[in-house]
Amino acid sequence: MSPNPTELAPGLVVQGIKPPLALKNYRLIAFDMDSTLINIECVDEIADFVGCKAEVAAITEAAMQGVITDFKDSLRQRVALLRGVTMADLERVYSERLRINPGALELVRACQAAGLKTLLVSGGFTFFAHRVREQLGIDFVRANVLEVRSSTNCGELTGRLVDQAWGDICDGAEKRRTLLEVASLLGIEPDECIAMGDGANDLPMMHASGLSVAYHAKPAVRTQAQVAINQGGLDRLLEVLR
Repeated sequence: MSPNPTELAPGLVVQGIKPPLALKNYRLIAFDMDSTLINIECVDEIADFVGCKAEVAAITEAAMQGVITDFKDSLRQRVALLRGVTMADLERVYSERLRINPGALELVRACQAAGLKTLLVSGGFTFFAHRVREQLGIDFVRANVLEVRSSTNCGELTGRLVDQAWGDICDGAEKRRTLLEVASLLGIEPDECIAMGDGANDLPMMHASGLSVAYHAKPAVRTQAQVAINQGGLDRLLEVLR
């Protein structure tokens, strides 16, 4: 990031760009999910149902801050602690704790109206990511799959993840690869992409895109983003992109 960030408006910082930029010049926007499109870190809230939220949340925070650099290992550690959580517990996290963040729907709709495709790419879980995709009308999604053991009453988490055709875990490198893969398939150049996130595992895709946006992000992410939304909703990006 440049040494002279500019506060365009209260809680909205830009650097290395001169707003307003034209939204129509971009063709794809990629969103992180947990703490970006939604208000929670899903893994932390799931852990609450087996009494280890504090332990899991500490690992999550360290990973998002960039203190833990091996995201895959940190996620495996956290998911292992979720063994025994039921599908009913996941439903409760979704219905009782998960909320779409302010301005998310407005931003997605504005981007789609301008002709952009939308991508949700998450180090979280498909159980939530697919539902968020449906709520917001997002075009593409990639996230991790929790392994479930069926029982007579209700499925339970095994504490493991399911490998997918593209790989094992959606970490920072996979987020970057997914952004570039979707862009290539659609005939979109990297500099026509926007990437938006809050944690250290979002930096690889942010660095690969034409416009990087930090949303209520960790300090290390804010300092490397061209746009930092520190107050208000996701649709504040529309103060930069017209």
